[in-house]
Amino acid sequence: MLLIYCPYCQVERAETEFACRGEAHIARPADPSQATDEDWVEFLYMRDNTKGVAAERWRHIHGCGRFFNAVRDTVSDKFLKIYKTGEPKPDLEAIAKEAGR
Repeated sequence: MLLIYCPYCQVERAETEFACRGEAHIARPADPSQATDEDWVEFLYMRDNTKGVAAERWRHIHGCGRFFNAVRDTVSDKFLKIYKTGEPKPDLEAIAKEAGR
């Protein structure tokens, strides 16, 4: 079982308390009323699906209910960095090097 740290509750809990909500740092179209169908397809459906170190959005569904971001190695399932929503995206290459990837 994975243990995941919630940066808001400041506790480590079982993975069953959390839900992964996909890739983090996806930018919504700046002016939704002017966005084309292709812009919406890109925003809603197109993701990198990275094998290796990736930034993901998680939610503590059975705790505080808040969203947060995590850098996770999708191959080993190891969490490398967890940070609050709104904080800037960390340098994934530097984190990968630090983790020996």
